[in-house]
Amino acid sequence: MNEAISGIHHITAICSDPQRNLDFYAGVLGLRLVKATINYDDPGTYHFYYGNAQGTPGSIITFFAWPGAQSGRAGSGQVTVTAFAIRPESIEYWSERLTAKSVKVERLTDRFDQAVLGFADPDGLQLELIGTPEQSPNAVSSVDPDHAILGFHSATLAEEGYERTASLLTATMGFQLVKQAGNRFRYAAGGVEKRSTVVDVLCAPDLAPSRVANGSVHHIAWRTPDDSTELEWRKKLVQLGYNVSPVMDRKYFHSIYYREPGGILFEIATDPPGFAVDESADALGTSLILPSWLEPRRDAITRSLLPVQFPQWQGSLK
Repeated sequence: MNEAISGIHHITAICSDPQRNLDFYAGVLGLRLVKATINYDDPGTYHFYYGNAQGTPGSIITFFAWPGAQSGRAGSGQVTVTAFAIRPESIEYWSERLTAKSVKVERLTDRFDQAVLGFADPDGLQLELIGTPEQSPNAVSSVDPDHAILGFHSATLAEEGYERTASLLTATMGFQLVKQAGNRFRYAAGGVEKRSTVVDVLCAPDLAPSRVANGSVHHIAWRTPDDSTELEWRKKLVQLGYNVSPVMDRKYFHSIYYREPGGILFEIATDPPGFAVDESADALGTSLILPSWLEPRRDAITRSLLPVQFPQWQGSLK
C-alpha cells in the first residue's frame, strides 16, 4: 500500500457544558465553529466541530457535550495533550490574551527548540500553543488574524510502554522518528515535521490508567485521501490482527476505528466530502444540522438539547 497517513485529521474530546465550551473555543481561542450537530450515537447531545476558516482537516477539534458526566482522569493509554500551532512571534500575544481571560498559562521550557504555552480548557483538557514557522489564513476569528491559531501542531500520546505503539506508527502508518528527548519520542508523518503531521509518544510507565470522560480526549483521527484508500487501510489493519470497525458514514468524512496497542482509540477518516456538503462555506456553523435519518425527529431532538448562544462575532444558532 503506497498511501501513508498524512497527519492528524481531527481530535475529539468531551466537555460538560456546551455553552462554556463554545465561549472558550470560539470566543477565547478564536476558532471557527464549522459545524453544530448532534452525536449520531447519542442524539440528545451536541457535537461541535471547531477549526480554521475553511474547516480543513488538520485544524478540527470536536466535542461531545455530556452534561452531568464524571470528570476524566489523565493517564496512560490516552491523548493527554492537544497542541495547536501559532506563529512564533505570537507567543507573547497569547500569553497576555489567555491571562486576561483568567486562563492560567504556563510558559514551558522550549521543547525541541519551539516555544510552548501550556494551559487547560474549562473542563481541564490539557492544551498547548506551540510556535511554528508556518503561515495559514484564518480570517473568520475574534482573534487578531496576525496571531490566529493555524491548526494542530501535534498530539501527545501517553503510554505505559512505547515500543508497540511506535511500531504501529512507523512500520504500518508511515510515520518516522524525527526527534527524541528523554522519554518523549517525536514522530512525523512521512518524516516531515510540519503543522498537524506530528505526534509525540510519551513513555510514562508510572502513570495510572486514564479514564475517558469530561475533560479528556475520546479519540484521535488520522487523514486519508479517499474512500478506496480507507478500505485498503481497513484490510491492512485487519490482516495485522487489529479489531477494526466497519466503515462508518459521519457525513463529513467516512471513518474506521481501532485501538492501538496502548489502548488509545484511533480513527482513520477521509478528507472528503468536507463540511460544506450541507451549508455554504460562508455559513458554516450557523445552523443546527441533523443527518437526514434524524431530520424527522428534529423537534424532539432540539427540545432535548440545552439552548446555546454563539459568540457574537459568529452569529446565533438557528
